[in-house]
Amino acid sequence: MDENSNEIKIDHHSGPDPEVEKALEEASMPETTEAPAEDAPEVTISTSEENLEVSVDEASTEPEKESTETPVEETKGEESKAEETAKPEHKSSKAWLPWVIIVLVFVLVFVVALFAMNARYGQTQKQPADDTALFNKDTLPRIDASLATQPLTDAFVKDFTGKTTEEMGVEYSNTHPGYVALINGEKDLIVVTEPSEEEQALAKEKGVELEITKVVNEGFVFFVNKKNPVNGVTFKQIQDIYAGDITNWKELGGPDKEIVAYQRPVNSGSQTGLLSLVMKGRPVKKPTPTETAELTMAGIIEYVANYDNSDVALGYSYYYYANEMYYNENLKYLAIDGVAPNYDTIQNESYPIKTAYYIVTRKGETNENVAKLKEAMLSARGQDIAKQAGYVPVK
Repeated sequence: MDENSNEIKIDHHSGPDPEVEKALEEASMPETTEAPAEDAPEVTISTSEENLEVSVDEASTEPEKESTETPVEETKGEESKAEETAKPEHKSSKAWLPWVIIVLVFVLVFVVALFAMNARYGQTQKQPADDTALFNKDTLPRIDASLATQPLTDAFVKDFTGKTTEEMGVEYSNTHPGYVALINGEKDLIVVTEPSEEEQALAKEKGVELEITKVVNEGFVFFVNKKNPVNGVTFKQIQDIYAGDITNWKELGGPDKEIVAYQRPVNSGSQTGLLSLVMKGRPVKKPTPTETAELTMAGIIEYVANYDNSDVALGYSYYYYANEMYYNENLKYLAIDGVAPNYDTIQNESYPIKTAYYIVTRKGETNENVAKLKEAMLSARGQDIAKQAGYVPVK
């Protein structure tokens, strides 16, 4: 036998070869149900008269790898089918996308517009949640108000009774006459500025104790003509002007012109504000004939806005009256200590000259409707009414 060959040759003339006999025995054995091992070599036996050959196929000795991959063509076919199936849905989604975007844009624009309108007009258009009438002509207390608070009182009466002040028989006087009427028992409740020293003395003389309750916030403002280049002053400079220590606008960064500082009559709400809120006990200079002390609230605005030498004039009032009741585009409000007066600065109390309008009653009042009206004015409903009327609520 050749050592390098896989073939076995048998010579019939020689004796039996043990290896050949073993191979013949294996070939004649019956088949078993067991599968041949994957790495077993394939054996081929051929016989002839002269030779018996047994060959081993080397190629069969390499195990056949079982393929787990899907044929490429089959995979591609399945993918193309899946794409064809998905294409109609994809096209459908794209077709709806522009409409979805349009609807979303429309909704966004609507919401923004709604918020903008509410921010601009909500203050004056919002209605109270409760419009139940609280009083009738027989139960409504006798009320009075100052000129600057008459619109507020009108709004309270309208909401709490369902009727106007005229229909309810309400008659107004003004700040000082209102205090006198309250002290004398002719009125039950007044909505005014704080009492002057003279009014406090009258109450003491009559043995009446006044109960004063803040109902809305307010600011005491100073104004010049818009032609005046001065935009602001300090609190002390305002005091110095009305004390007579500063007399020329050049001392405040303005033109070299004399300051015409107007004043209101004693016991008027505005003059009481100047004395108590600004001068705080410091003497006020006597007004010159030009700085007439007989001006009304409207008159002082007119003089500063339209006076021939209005660029040198200075006046004062309450913010609500000057800005809402008697607005004049020729006025310019002065910033005090760097803070200009407006709704926001008065509400957050950053404006330095803070004041208020008050509900004033006699202490120990026995008419239960007086307490009921006061409570209604200070309630959420009442404060909402005040805000709608353009005032700055305290709550």
